Amino acid sequence: MNKQQILQLTGKIVLIVMVTAITLGGSTGCKSKKKLAREKAAAEYAARVDQAKKDLTAILDDNTDWTLKEKEQRVKTIKSWNLDDEDVLVLLDKVEDKLARERADAERRAEEERLMREEEARKKAEASKFSNVEDMFRAIAASPDAGRANDLIDRTLQMFATPDVPVLIIISQAGGFNDYDRPTTIRKYLDYLKDQKVYGNRVEQVKYDNNGKITELELIKR
Repeated sequence: MNKQQILQLTGKIVLIVMVTAITLGGSTGCKSKKKLAREKAAAEYAARVDQAKKDLTAILDDNTDWTLKEKEQRVKTIKSWNLDDEDVLVLLDKVEDKLARERADAERRAEEERLMREEEARKKAEASKFSNVEDMFRAIAASPDAGRANDLIDRTLQMFATPDVPVLIIISQAGGFNDYDRPTTIRKYLDYLKDQKVYGNRVEQVKYDNNGKITELELIKR
């Protein structure tokens, strides 16, 4: 074998070694990347499991300042992770049950507040409806003299069916029941306002006849 043949053979050997090295290196590098990807995925999964446990436990123990909506959104996010962890699944069940109760309580309170607002609006509307009666009572109490008071009393009585229309005065309310002062009549009540010069009640309820005249008046102490 001459020198040229030896050089050619050596070159082929070197080329084979390089190709082999590249092939083996590429295969090893590919396996390494897959391993790193698996390790990264496992680390991310473990981190999510840990975070889910912390957040769910905090919600159960009321150790967050999140609103109900924020807590529900957090649970929704955790469920989207599809964690197959027994502890997380148990916590999710408990938290969803807790939030369902909180939602029911919130809806109940909202309904109570709505009804309260409606009742206040109703009372304001009634107060406005009875403003003509209220105005006459205040005017009689504020009259500078008996003559003026008597004129106002005569005008006020025209709003009532008779001078003997009963006037009921609520002095206290408890448990849905009213406690009334001694019954009187509209005539006597108007004379009382003239003498005392103070109107310390407000109209609570009025009953009318078919002619629009007042047949019963219910007042309540302010």
